[in-house]
Amino acid sequence: MFINHDFIYKILEETKNPSNEEIKEVLEKAKKRDGLSYKDIAILLQAEDENHLEEIYKLAGEIKKDIYGKRVVVFAPLYVSDYCVNNCVYCGYKRDNKFTRRKLTMEEVAEEVKILEKMGHKRLALELGEDPVNAPIDYALECLDTIYKTQNANGEIRRVNVNIAATTVENYKKLNEKGIGTYILFQETYHQDSYNKMHPKSLKGDYEYHLTAFDRAMEAGIDDVGAGVLLGLADPRFEVLGLMMHNAHLEEKYGVGFHTISVPRLQPAKGVTLENYPYLLDDKMFKKVVAILRIAVPFTGLILSTRETPEMRRELLKYGVSQISAGSSTGVGGYKQREEGNEVKQFKTNDERSPIEILKELLEDGYIPSYCTACYRKGRTGDRFMSLAKSGNIKYVCEPNAIMTLLEFTLDYGDKELYDKAQEIINAEVENIPREDIRNLTKANLEKMKKGERDFYL
Repeated sequence: MFINHDFIYKILEETKNPSNEEIKEVLEKAKKRDGLSYKDIAILLQAEDENHLEEIYKLAGEIKKDIYGKRVVVFAPLYVSDYCVNNCVYCGYKRDNKFTRRKLTMEEVAEEVKILEKMGHKRLALELGEDPVNAPIDYALECLDTIYKTQNANGEIRRVNVNIAATTVENYKKLNEKGIGTYILFQETYHQDSYNKMHPKSLKGDYEYHLTAFDRAMEAGIDDVGAGVLLGLADPRFEVLGLMMHNAHLEEKYGVGFHTISVPRLQPAKGVTLENYPYLLDDKMFKKVVAILRIAVPFTGLILSTRETPEMRRELLKYGVSQISAGSSTGVGGYKQREEGNEVKQFKTNDERSPIEILKELLEDGYIPSYCTACYRKGRTGDRFMSLAKSGNIKYVCEPNAIMTLLEFTLDYGDKELYDKAQEIINAEVENIPREDIRNLTKANLEKMKKGERDFYL
């Protein structure tokens, strides 16, 4: 098994109380962007001195700025079914929770999508519990068809990322044929004993089958995969090293590692309190984990959801986060319920702002909110995306695309305040596009959008 528990324990023991010199040496190495060893990452994870932490945050911020520029990708989740045969102790959908379960009809899926489109979203993450009878793979495939074909005025969902349970190569081939974006699956915890305790008497209880899901997805032709752990289930230092081992395994076997990593912290949910979880992360440790992930895997997107407060999200954007959800509902049929004033959530969320409110703050902080899906639609995925990213050439398309999707959003969904804020940053950033041909093309496309045309991308 490629998650070597004994090795991780050994590394963490060896790097206890690292010296100033050891930490400085790792930070200097990280500045060169040549990659870090497991021992290097463990040394940073064990750093506690505030001065060292500030250096870690500063370096993570510099790496993010160098690679991602001012772009921040915006998306939303769509929960379509809460049927689940698993009994994961931390989840509101667990089998033992007694509540009326439901899955959306295709008419209801379309209704949710129209609301999301009215909010300006172009990229969704499809979410559903594991239930082979009530929500089989065919149901997920039907949802994808419905999402892609549903339009609301100028609104359309251009790419759907999918978060469904570990499955077979055959089923991953079916997902791939539907034109999904990234296949997302959280290991929840890489610590096997903790994993077994958290997933009693469940289909999900097979640690190794769950762990090798990305192998089967890649064998099926899906080359963009998104990982994550639920921080709070086990020692976060172990989890970070587990993530890095998993990433290394995929790089060695398939030539490309994680496209994204999500960093959710355990939150209260129906039938779930935060008692008896000894590894809950305080804010200090959480910020350190995010920053170290950015340093360790510079070209991997880091995703932060509305589980976190606006203040925490704002801070972590400085340290490495590159994708955020906005206006999220975490309940089945939640967007319609919210419009009607009776929203039910899967877990507690802490950022209830609308997409427009979030975009205004992003613009105030100098970011370019991006609804871009161009790489998925142009075939710049997997190793092709990573080679462009690592060469630095991706910036020639990403920032122009971000600028164009920002204008599109403000024209169709923004108020005057948002439009003015966006126009200010668009006017400034379009002049910073390094290649003259792309700069001129972007300007031409912006003018076409003001006259009513849509969906320009490079």
